[in-house]
This record gives sequence, structure tokens and C-alpha cells, in this order.
Amino acid sequence: MKLTFFGAAREVTGSCFLLSGQEGDYLVDCGLVQGGREERNREPLPFDPASLSCVLLTHAHLDHSGRIPLLYRQGFRGPVYATGPTIELAEVLWLDTAKIMREESERANRKRRRKGQSPVEPLYSEEDVKGALSLLEPVAYDELVSRKGVDLVFRNAAHILGAAVLEIWAEEKKIVFTGDLGPFFGVMDGSPPVINDADCVVLESTYGNRDHRTLESTRQEFASVLAEAAQEGGKVLIPSFVVDRAQRVLYELSLLHFNARVDLPVFFDSPMGKRATEIYEKYRTQFSGEIQKITLSGKSPFQFPGLNFVSSPQESRDLNDEKQAIVIAGSGMCNGGRILHHLKHSLWKDSTRVIFVGYQAGGTLGRRLIQGASSVRILGEDVVVRAKFATINGFSSHAGRTDLLRWAGQFKNNPLFVVVHGEEESALALASGLELEGKRAIVPYPGGVLDISRETLAEEGEVVSAQVSVLREIEGALRSLQEGIPVKEGSPRWGLLRSALVLLQEAQRKEDY
Repeated sequence: MKLTFFGAAREVTGSCFLLSGQEGDYLVDCGLVQGGREERNREPLPFDPASLSCVLLTHAHLDHSGRIPLLYRQGFRGPVYATGPTIELAEVLWLDTAKIMREESERANRKRRRKGQSPVEPLYSEEDVKGALSLLEPVAYDELVSRKGVDLVFRNAAHILGAAVLEIWAEEKKIVFTGDLGPFFGVMDGSPPVINDADCVVLESTYGNRDHRTLESTRQEFASVLAEAAQEGGKVLIPSFVVDRAQRVLYELSLLHFNARVDLPVFFDSPMGKRATEIYEKYRTQFSGEIQKITLSGKSPFQFPGLNFVSSPQESRDLNDEKQAIVIAGSGMCNGGRILHHLKHSLWKDSTRVIFVGYQAGGTLGRRLIQGASSVRILGEDVVVRAKFATINGFSSHAGRTDLLRWAGQFKNNPLFVVVHGEEESALALASGLELEGKRAIVPYPGGVLDISRETLAEEGEVVSAQVSVLREIEGALRSLQEGIPVKEGSPRWGLLRSALVLLQEAQRKEDY
């Protein structure tokens, strides 16, 4: 049994893992590459879609599901197993994505024709989406599914509605894929599953090098920023992923509204977001006790007086005339969608507040803004940046470093942890944390092939053991330190380096028994 990492290796987006064995090839996720590197989605797939036995989809987010219609376009006709809520959300996301791709290609082709260039086609069409949707097979949480000698179970990942951790038994080995893992004590989705044993665990690391703020401090900060905006008379813009993160923001706003702590009108500017919220309403009995308590009181956790859903483009443009309001719009990383129009019309005003409530990948407009860009180019126009910014990661549906290590610590045996779905710094930091707790961890490169039975990783044609892989990470970290700013003796970083030296010396002397 071999596992090939075709995406989300030392990066966050584009999850795509091929599990190959005697009974066939199984693809776990097939997501879009995002964060300014979207051209990679047009690269030829490194496998034959028509040869796949099936696809196992952990959840609907586009960086996990967004290239499945491309698989259909290129000949895949097998089943795509996913939970019911994931299937409903995927339909909304895929159709909207295909529409955006078509519109973008039409705009690009108008320019290309004027230059005498050949037209470009969208990555896939609405017809491809409809074909891919016909392949989706619903699976309930904790239901055992058997296919050609492979058994699998979807567990509730507590990440977003319908998200799953996969347990797979094949060729006398057990492999666990976390997909994206939710935090312990999550407000909306409960807690991630308890799994005690595995041979190999493919573990996400989006926040592998840091923790989120506490719920109490996050809510206080959110309320404070909104109160300051209300006093200054400006508009509040909240770029948000319209599936899950937007619903979490709506829930937090509903709590503030019912407690009379916010009185600004709220506009959710996304037709897709409205449909996603309706799906969340439909499945709200699956959420945590906190959400169900709201439901049992006769209130909706996602709707409140003063909330307006915006659908048409004209209604969206009319929001430019609103002097003071809260506007939620996609995309969450400001790399497309209606939020761009709102940023273009409001970033230059010092009364504007922009609240980031999600991860901002490198290369995105959102990342440039939080890094302090003084001017940005939006929709062909240079815009000076005078707005004030706040980043509130406490609403994240991802587990932070402490929760990731806690979840990994529940395994009673000693599986090999394969750390993926995180920027290189984050993935390496989580792998290091696992090693410090006595666990075995590797961080594969894109295209790496793991032989699960032998626990050897082949990278660029060379086979390396887990131990050699870790040593290479140490060498890379040392090179980075040597090339960076000198560390002052007696500083906190100096203490860390001395501690690392002691640990390495101990590793030289210590034998495994």
C-alpha cells in the first residue's frame, strides 16, 4: 500500500492524496490550489482519473473538493463517497465556482481577441459539475462502507458541517486521514473524534505552529471592534468563506444583537452564502449543545432582525451608498468575489474597519493587507489603504497547535504521523512538536511516495527513512538559522537553541528499547 502526495504537501491548499494498493487506487480529496497559485490547477493531473476506483471526500471546502468536476471532465466515473451535508454544500460551491470560471474566461477572452490571441476555456463547466454531482454517494457518520476489500468509516471531524475524518482498513493496515480537524470544545461543531489506533495518520497542520485566542477573548475583541466602528461612523467589511465561517460570524452577530451589543444593519452579500445558510439551518440539530440550546429556545442561530441577504449584483452595488453597516462577503482571502468591490470603495477611508476571520494564504490580497500594504491594486485600480484592520482567528474551525497535539496524543499505539495541509513552517513545527512528545512524524514534499508497510518515503526518486527525513528537516532549520539574523546570547531564542543542542546530544546517546 502506497500513498502519494499530489497536493497540500508543505502548503495549505490543493489537498489530493492517492492511496494505491492491490485492490485499486483510491483518491482522498481533490481540491483547488488557491492563494495566488491558481494556474497550477491547469497542470495535467499526475494520474489517470478514469483508472480511479473511487474518491473519498473529507468535506466540501474547495481546497479539498474543487477539482472533482475536473476529474469528471477527464473521464472519472466512479463513486465519490461523502456525507449528506457535504454533498449539499458541494453542489452549491461547485456550481458557483463553475459560474465564476465561465465569467472570468469570458472577460479574459474579450481581451485576448483584441490582442489576436486564442481563447482560453474555463477549468470546467456547469455540465461537468452536474456530471460530478451524479457520482456523489452519501455516507452517514460511523457507517461501515466496504469496497473491493477496503473498509472505511467517516467520523465527525468537528470542522464544518459534514466534515469527516476517514478511517481506512486496507491490506492489513489502518490509515487515518484527518481532512481538516476541528478544535476541542468547538462552538458549532462539537469535538473531533477519539481514535486510539492506526498504522499511519495523515494529519493536517494549518495552525500547527500557533494557537487561537480563547473563546472569551475572541468574543470580547469582536464586540470591541464593532463598538469602535459604530462610534467612528464607518463601514465594517468582513471577508469570509461563505460556507461555515460566515455562518459562525452570523451566529456571533446574533448573540451580540440579542444582547443589545450591536445595532448596525448586517448585509450578507452572497447568493451562495444564502443557500449555504439554508443548508446549515436544515442540519442544525447536528451541531454542538450551544447551538442546539439556541434552537430549543425558539430562535435561529443564524438569523436575527437587521440581517439582510443580498442576491443581485445591483443590490450589492447599492451597498456602496450605505454609510454605516456590517457587510459580510466572499471570498475569505479577498482573491475574488464581491468583497473586492467593497474593498475598492472603502479601503481608502480611515473610518472603514476590515475584520479578517479566516486564514489568509500567502500571495492573496488578504495576506498583503494584514501585512500592512499601503496601497493595493483591486479590479484594475490602485487604492490607497487607510482602513483599520483586525484579525480574529478565534472563530476558526481548525484546531490550533495545542488541540492538534492533544488529538494526536490519544493514539495508544505508535503510528507514523504524516504532516500535511500546512505551510512549510507550520507543518515542520507540528512535526517537531510530535517528535518532542515521543512520536514519529514526517513532512512529505509534493510528489513524495510513502510505502506504508515499510514506512519509507521516496522523494525525487530517492528512498529515505522516517529518521533520515527528520534529520533533513533539522539540517534545513539549521541552514535557515545560519542565513538569518544572528541570535543574541542570553535572548529567548538563544535559550531555545541551547535546549535544542541538549536534545540532539541526548538523541545521539539514547538507544531505543
